Amino acid sequence: MTDTPPSLPDDLADLANAKACCDRIRAELGKVIVGQEETVRAVLAAVLAEGHSLIIGVPGLAKTLLVKTLATVLGWSFKRVQFTPDMMPADVIGMELLQDDPATGRRSMHFTHGPIFAQMVLADEINRTPPKTQAALLEAMQEYQVTSLGKSHPLPRPFLVFATQNPIEQEGTYPLPEAQLDRFLFSLWMDYPQEEEEVDIVMFSTDARPHEARPVCTPEEFAKHHALVRKIPVSRHVARYAVALARNTRPKTEGVPKFIDDYVSWGAGPRASQHMILGAKALAVLDGAHAVTAEHVREAALLVLRHRILPNYAAAGKGIDSRALVRKLIETIAEPDSVN
Repeated sequence: MTDTPPSLPDDLADLANAKACCDRIRAELGKVIVGQEETVRAVLAAVLAEGHSLIIGVPGLAKTLLVKTLATVLGWSFKRVQFTPDMMPADVIGMELLQDDPATGRRSMHFTHGPIFAQMVLADEINRTPPKTQAALLEAMQEYQVTSLGKSHPLPRPFLVFATQNPIEQEGTYPLPEAQLDRFLFSLWMDYPQEEEEVDIVMFSTDARPHEARPVCTPEEFAKHHALVRKIPVSRHVARYAVALARNTRPKTEGVPKFIDDYVSWGAGPRASQHMILGAKALAVLDGAHAVTAEHVREAALLVLRHRILPNYAAAGKGIDSRALVRKLIETIAEPDSVN
């Protein structure tokens, strides 16, 4: 049976419009953010796919500035939550307060919104707050609503969370368990800038000129691009490639590469395959591509798999992290044939 791709989206003009919009967003971000092209591309793909993301990087790499500027450019409301060890769930989601009604003079309970009630939320240093507070945030990410005293309160849509972690400081932190990490579409690693980029940052941030981004679209306009991502066609053999990458992260499974058995304690679940294809579709929209390619899957795999693979002690002893394992996996697993 020949594996042919599905038909293209009905209106290819929508694809051209989406790419043009994302190009404008990227250009506007460039007025404030120097370098970090790979991270900017990944963040845009996450927004297109409506997927929450984890951003990992040392302090001072403009993680907060990137997310805040992105919200401005998209025209979304923005809130930042600085997580601390003494933070309670109500500090994030809000709480019921007893208030007086000026009209009747009666007292009644009213729900006061927490900072999670924004279209884009930056959860800064999420691993510094206790599991109970983490769970309140992650439940909101999953359900798009919060519950207080048995009452549900819907969150604004679109709704997207970018959570940050500092990879250096681990004392006094509460690492996210694997089940909660699996709720994040992407894991983005922000590295140090190149030397010339760092010079540009110094010149850029210390001059007298204002560097501000402006909105280039509305949430309603961008919602059309969200819908388009789901329509991007993907061939069955490309989907099979994503499944093969995910399945080959699981140790003690027949046919997996030896280095997976040697260095991995736990591999990715089925959600990883789904997220790889969804991420690949978003990357295809950024490129203006009419269908998902294996290259899009490989790019998405780097973002989707590295927080879903748990290296073992042998890997830690040799300085092998999940990023290195994913890169080697991509080099090892061949793309399936398009004819089966």
